[in-house]
Amino acid sequence: MTAEPTKTTKSQPVGASIDYTRFLDCVHCGLCTSACPTYLETGDENDSPRGRIYLMRAVTDGKLELSKTVKRHLDLCLDCRSCETACPSGVQYGRLIEPFRNEMQQAEKKASPNSGPDWFHRWILLGLFPYPKRMNWALLPARIAQALKVDRLIEALQLPKLMPRRLARMYSILPKLIPHGPPLPERLPAHGERRATVAFFTGCVSESIFNHVNQATVRVLQANGCDVISPPSQACCGAIHYHSGAGEQALQFLEQNLNAFPLDEVDAVIGNVAGCGAMLKDYGHIAEELVPENKKLHEKLSAFAGKIRDISEFLIDLGPIKPEGSIPLKATYHDACHLVHAQQIREQPRNLLSMIPGLELVPLAESDICCGAAGSYNLTEPEMADRLAARKLGNIEQTEAQALISANAGCTLQIQSTLKRAGHDVWVVHPIELLDLSYQKKQPPIPKGIS
Repeated sequence: MTAEPTKTTKSQPVGASIDYTRFLDCVHCGLCTSACPTYLETGDENDSPRGRIYLMRAVTDGKLELSKTVKRHLDLCLDCRSCETACPSGVQYGRLIEPFRNEMQQAEKKASPNSGPDWFHRWILLGLFPYPKRMNWALLPARIAQALKVDRLIEALQLPKLMPRRLARMYSILPKLIPHGPPLPERLPAHGERRATVAFFTGCVSESIFNHVNQATVRVLQANGCDVISPPSQACCGAIHYHSGAGEQALQFLEQNLNAFPLDEVDAVIGNVAGCGAMLKDYGHIAEELVPENKKLHEKLSAFAGKIRDISEFLIDLGPIKPEGSIPLKATYHDACHLVHAQQIREQPRNLLSMIPGLELVPLAESDICCGAAGSYNLTEPEMADRLAARKLGNIEQTEAQALISANAGCTLQIQSTLKRAGHDVWVVHPIELLDLSYQKKQPPIPKGIS
C-alpha cells in the first residue's frame, strides 16, 4: 500500500521539511544570474535563482509571508536548472524549488480544501497527458483533420480563437502527426552479437505524439547489439503530477514503474526524453521528500534511478557502431535543459551526431538557455514562454540551418511551432532519428531551412 506523502502542518512553515543545509549552500555570489532565463528577460533579482533562494529561505524562517507576489516569482521559475551548471558551490536548486513548490501546493489545498486544481490541470495536465491511450483517442480528431487537410481550413477561418485560451495554445503547438508504428513487442533481439540487454522507457506524451522517435530508438539500440525489453505495464514518469503538487498520484507512478521494470535482467533502462530521464534519475530523492519514513522504498527507487540512462549517454558508454549512410544536412543542436543541466549530458549527443557522414553541425548561440517549453510551462506561463521562444528563434535564425536537433519532446513542440509561425521551413528532429536514418542508409526530408 502506498504511504501517504507528508503534508505541511499548521505549525510548519512551507519549506520546513527541506534539508536546511541546502539553503546554506548558496553563497549569493550571483554567478547563476547570467544563466537564468527568467532573470535574463526580466532583470528582476527576485526572478533569479539567488533571489528565489532568498525568498524560499525567508518563508521557511518565518521572516516573510508566502504572499501572491512571492508565489508569483517562484511560479515563474522554469525549473530548467541552468543555475546548477553555473553554480561553483554545487547548490542543488532542483532539490529546493521542487519540494518547496510541492509544499506550497499542499498548503494551498489545506487552506482551501474545496478549491482543488482548475479544469485545465484536472482534465488536461493530470487527467490526459500522462496516459498514452487517452492521448491517442484525444488526438484522433486532429489526425483525421490533418489527413483530410481540414486543419488548413480551421486555421484559415481562425477557429482556434474561439477556443479557451489554453486549448487554443495546445492546438497551436500541435505538430504534423506521423502515423503510429506497430506496438513495440515486449522483447526485441539484438542485431548481430548481443552486447547488452536494456529496458526501454516509452513515456506518455512522447509515445502518443513522437511514437516514431521511440521506434527509431529501439532500432538504434538493436543495431548496436542490444536486446530491448519494453514492459507493457510501465507508466508515465510522474513529472507532471509531481511538479503540479499532486504528490500522492506521482508516487503511484513511481511505484508502478519500479514494479514494471525487471532491473535484475537489464544493464540499463533507456530513455530518449530529457525531462523524463531527469525525473526518473531523481526517483530516490523524490521518495525521500514524499515519504520520508519509508526507507525501504527510498532504497528501491534509488536503485531504479541508478539504472536510468539517456540513449546518447548509454551509446557513448557502450561504444556506438559507426553509421555509414550519408545525411547531407546543415543542422544545429539545441541543448534540452533537463539533459544538459539536470543530467549533465552535453557532449554525448554531439559526439553521436559527429559520426554521421555528410551532416554539418553548426553551433547555436545560447544553446543551453531554455526555449520556454519546460514541461507544461508553455501552457501555464504563455507570456514568458513566448519571450524565451522568440529569443531562441533569433539564435536559430543566425545559423541558417535546415534542421534543429532536440532531444526532448517539449522542446521539439515549442521550437517547431515557433519556427512555423515565423514562416521557416526547418525540420525539428531528435538526434536518434538522424542516427537511425544513417544506419538504414535512408535520406531525411530535406527542408529549405531559414531564408
